[in-house]
Amino acid sequence: MEKTMIANAINEFGDVTKFNLKEMSIPKINEDEILIKLDYAGIGQWDTFEREGGYDQMLGLNSKFPYILGSEGSGTIVSIGKNVNDFEIDDKVYAVGFLNPKGGFYAEYVAVNHNLVNKIPKTITLLQASVVAGVGLTGLRGLTDVLNLKKGESIAIFGASGGIGHIAVQISKSIGAKIYAIASEPDGVLLVKSYGIDCVIDGKTGDVIAKAHSFGFNKFDKVLLTFSDKDINAFIEEFCLGGIVAYPNGVFPEPEKRSDVDIVGYNGEPDKEIISRLHRYIENGEITPHIDKVFDLDKVQEAHKHLVEHYVGKLAIQISKLKNEIHH
Repeated sequence: MEKTMIANAINEFGDVTKFNLKEMSIPKINEDEILIKLDYAGIGQWDTFEREGGYDQMLGLNSKFPYILGSEGSGTIVSIGKNVNDFEIDDKVYAVGFLNPKGGFYAEYVAVNHNLVNKIPKTITLLQASVVAGVGLTGLRGLTDVLNLKKGESIAIFGASGGIGHIAVQISKSIGAKIYAIASEPDGVLLVKSYGIDCVIDGKTGDVIAKAHSFGFNKFDKVLLTFSDKDINAFIEEFCLGGIVAYPNGVFPEPEKRSDVDIVGYNGEPDKEIISRLHRYIENGEITPHIDKVFDLDKVQEAHKHLVEHYVGKLAIQISKLKNEIHH
């Protein structure tokens, strides 16, 4: 008899009502892959665009249904492909797998290439490990590969209390940059301050330009936009001439292109090299992910509604068996 698992999948692209618990086949692994029994899955801001069919259309994927979302998670290795020699059965691991052809992480099991997997270091919990990869490598790619942030440089980080932002401020701090963090609401400001960042403002209520001057900033070498609004162009005009502004693709509105500022959109694509770099930050205790709320696997609809509401850090799903609640 074929082994099955529970997943919260969609039968068509659309709104949050498309999610349903389903019994599905456990994915089979090839010789370069690992099968992970998941404890937790991270929820990304980009999951909404994926659920609505945005990536499918943009990349011409011609996706098959039922379709399992989710691009990151953590759990225990239960099976290993024959070419894999860097892991063992029962290793506790975290993994990333964006648009995974064998199905995403909103499920009891996921099959991923071993290059996208890391053992969980003692510096973070199983839950924290489930949410760190997607936002971590997106933040790291922006800060190091696009902005080339150096010790002593000044950087403004917009959306500093969000998923990518709260990891980006910690990486920037460990690089030794001078940071101005634009967070969201009082709990967001508190979170960013808890990472030892002094120059923080609530972007919803404060004057972002005036406050930067009051902290002693007259120019920023670098800017990372993990969140944007209509006032971003005035900020760039005031502080960024001759500097570089980076934003992950999907951040909207995009800043207006200018001849006197390098404005770069980029993708947070996972690969072995950047995953290893991110892992070193985690192992060294330089990144502590924050989880605002954890939802059960049967509450993914609710979790996706929460994505458009205010929260700080990340959201996660706890995977547990719900055999009696399956909708066939």
